[in-house]
Amino acid sequence: MKRKRFDKTTLQMLLIGLVLIGILLAIPTGYEDALAYKDTQRAVALVTAVDNSKVYASGLIHYGEQTCTLRIKDGVFKNCEIEGVNFLTGSLAVDKIYQTGDEAFIRISCRPESEAVDFSGQLVNGYAIASCVMTDHYRLDKEVILLVAFFLLLIIVAGKNGLQAIFSFVITVLTVWKLLIPAYLNGYSPVWIGIGITVLLTGVIVFFVYGFDKRTVVASLGSLLGILTTCILGILFTDIFQIHGAVMPDSESLLYSGYQHLDLTAIFMSSIFIGASGAMMDLSVDITSAVREVVDKKPEMDWREAARSGMNVGRAAMGTMTTTLLLAYSGGYITSLMVYMAQGTPVDHILNYKYVASEIIDTVIGSFGLVTVAPFTALVAGLMLTKRARKKEE
Repeated sequence: MKRKRFDKTTLQMLLIGLVLIGILLAIPTGYEDALAYKDTQRAVALVTAVDNSKVYASGLIHYGEQTCTLRIKDGVFKNCEIEGVNFLTGSLAVDKIYQTGDEAFIRISCRPESEAVDFSGQLVNGYAIASCVMTDHYRLDKEVILLVAFFLLLIIVAGKNGLQAIFSFVITVLTVWKLLIPAYLNGYSPVWIGIGITVLLTGVIVFFVYGFDKRTVVASLGSLLGILTTCILGILFTDIFQIHGAVMPDSESLLYSGYQHLDLTAIFMSSIFIGASGAMMDLSVDITSAVREVVDKKPEMDWREAARSGMNVGRAAMGTMTTTLLLAYSGGYITSLMVYMAQGTPVDHILNYKYVASEIIDTVIGSFGLVTVAPFTALVAGLMLTKRARKKEE
């Protein structure tokens, strides 16, 4: 009978997940018809020939134009052959060189032939093609394969919990893309929007771990205290350190794209607690599960003893969690640190640079949040879960 109730609860959780995913998919971002992609067709094309006569090399970099003959594989121009241009800017991070047999993601600027006035370009399938730009190698199919392999492994190893984790993963991605980013672009307060989204995701993600259970409340409350602490300290120390939000990648490009009204510094502040929220949820769930397990084994345990047990688990986990944050945040800046070392930059200068200081804020402030999560989650778990155990025993 107990197994039946559990299965019913699992189905309810999955149904709620499907509903949430459906709602998020239906919500428009408001930026689907951006001007940059107006009067364009996106397609995948096979490179059948390349012309490198206008490509010039200077050491490691290339510049100029690479012209490719393309056979379109989908869309309104399927099976047609057109010429595409690959613009090279001299940046190894941005540029790509195509070879025969490669697949490319392309953007075709075109209009219906009836709307083209004084047009001297190529006419294909009733469209006047003004230009075809090769944006990058096509890799979406490989990304899908990698993602499906990860999901399958998660289900094989974790079973129903793995399936619930997939729902959490998908909902998180959709929430960030459909709600968080459009709200930031529309100029809403980044800090308040960030807090709201983080609270929502915390509740949803923990729900998919425990379902309709007191543990959901315990773990969520523990996580939210750490998030609140990180938010307050992040705002305070961003101001004290005099960090501008332009330290974030591509932030200046965003300003130059017509979004000068955005408060980049506030967005940076919100990124601090959003980035650390995952680790705080992880720690709160670990402590909550540990306390519940101990209480189930020893129902007569009082709340003080249960809280101490939870705190012991928290102490053991905090050391690795802090290191996790350090590695997660610093991993993307390895080459910057290599440049500083290769140039012989003194360590005190390195630590004083605003890019490094911003990473210190991310890591240390996130660690502050983790430290507050442990005792609060242990306390709430002791109070709520032991009370439940006594009721069950009676």
